[in-house]
Amino acid sequence: MKKSVLMAAVLATALLGTSIASRAAALVASIDVSTQTMTVSKYGQVLYRWNVSTARRGYFTPRGSYRPQWTARMWYSRKYDNSPMPYSVFFRGGYAIHGTGAVKYLGRPASHGCVRLHTANAATFYSMVKEAGYGNTRIVVTD
Repeated sequence: MKKSVLMAAVLATALLGTSIASRAAALVASIDVSTQTMTVSKYGQVLYRWNVSTARRGYFTPRGSYRPQWTARMWYSRKYDNSPMPYSVFFRGGYAIHGTGAVKYLGRPASHGCVRLHTANAATFYSMVKEAGYGNTRIVVTD
């Protein structure tokens, strides 16, 4: 009898722990528009902090909490002169986190609304999203 109760308690704890873990995002990208930085955390541990460029004057980077909608290793903007968007992680319609060759602008607003970062960092983030999965990734954009 004691063995059955102990086994049931262990099983319940395992199931409860799994359901709580599955609801939390394993991978979180926090974009702070005021500091033009992106902090990447996995299971609550900060792994990276990178300079980014968000929307310049006259454009807008959407604020809020999102999950990735889709990814593209290489995308070309249909809206802005076929501009290359390597390692794109789209989080709201046409808005994405992606690499840029305009690294001299990182750390200040310069984009049409996307979150731009160094292409090597974009490749790292892209790989992390692919590994974690869309459902286990959260993108949070704040002022």
